[in-house]
Amino acid sequence: MPSASEPTTVAVPPAGAVTTRRSPVRILQVAAIVLLAVAVLAFPSLAPNPYVLSAGVVVLNYAVLSTSWNFVGGFTGYISLGHGALAGLGGYGTALLVTKAGLPSFVALVVAALLVAALAVPIGFAALRVRGASFVIVSIALVLILLLVFQSWASLTGGSRGLVVPRPFPDLLRPEHHRVFYYLFTGLLALALLAWWVIDRSRFGLGLKAVREDEDKAEALGTPTFAYKLVVFVVSAAFTALGGGLYALWFGDLDPVFQFSILTGSYLVLMALLGGVRNLFGPLVGALVVGIGLEYFKVEFGDTQLHLVATGLLLALVVLFMPDGVLPAIGSLLGRMRPAQNSIREVTAAELREQRAAAAGTPAREPVDAAAGGTGARSQSREERT
Repeated sequence: MPSASEPTTVAVPPAGAVTTRRSPVRILQVAAIVLLAVAVLAFPSLAPNPYVLSAGVVVLNYAVLSTSWNFVGGFTGYISLGHGALAGLGGYGTALLVTKAGLPSFVALVVAALLVAALAVPIGFAALRVRGASFVIVSIALVLILLLVFQSWASLTGGSRGLVVPRPFPDLLRPEHHRVFYYLFTGLLALALLAWWVIDRSRFGLGLKAVREDEDKAEALGTPTFAYKLVVFVVSAAFTALGGGLYALWFGDLDPVFQFSILTGSYLVLMALLGGVRNLFGPLVGALVVGIGLEYFKVEFGDTQLHLVATGLLLALVVLFMPDGVLPAIGSLLGRMRPAQNSIREVTAAELREQRAAAAGTPAREPVDAAAGGTGARSQSREERT
């Protein structure tokens, strides 16, 4: 044990150490977000032909749907293959409200999203009581049931003949039609990202993350896990229905086999996993990669199923080499490239005392050696008495 006269060392964080370590990464993140936003907004002006612009609309639709899926998959860890059914409900709901009820296109879009959100409550009550593989099976069953219903109910949905949706902007030529819906999908994507960001930083989001990490422990600690899961499932269903309804207004022709497809849910899972399910922009990055890849393979291989083989290979590569996604892998790489920095440094007690005195604006005083001072005082008083 050091004596009172020996200098002691105290570990204190250096001023600005955390800021210095994080600022380069933060700058890179902000720069990447700005560049991505500029590229997305400038794409319609750079697209060489209407087909490329329409492919951009499809990719943005995938981005909206995968971000909507990420409300459930990213926060709770529940893997749903049934979000394609929710998108199909949004599309058919919007189309039927326009064609049968005579509502304006975008009023029908909002009403259909609200109806799907309301329908998601009983669906969530049934589906969210199971976990793991059982939840995946229930989500697949939802897709298959709705496919049979909408394919068989031909008097209402058109069945296999399809359902034609009136265009909301009939006076626009096809290229301008693509351009308008490109920016509409961009706005919907921004709204979904904002909602995900707000939930991620809320107490509600913290409870959802507790469900993802260990649902039993979270419930034992008093977190209303089922209520949290149900609420976020309804939010996810609403955004998914908005994406599906907006796609119906853009494309103008609905087919039950396409709208209620297991492949749609599989694509959404692949996109989110590729980008990173726990990252705000992970599904967006995954949608850009997978969506562009799907469109390219469809053009190259025509009506064959080789694009599905390529998608499966991409999923295998992601699972093998980037299990957490592209964005976490890039973040880890940048972290390894940064020079190592100490987060603490050692200072003596004298240096610490001077720093505190300078901060307080008072002169630093030397410590009094208690043992020496006490001995001197006793000897002096003894001499005075003698």
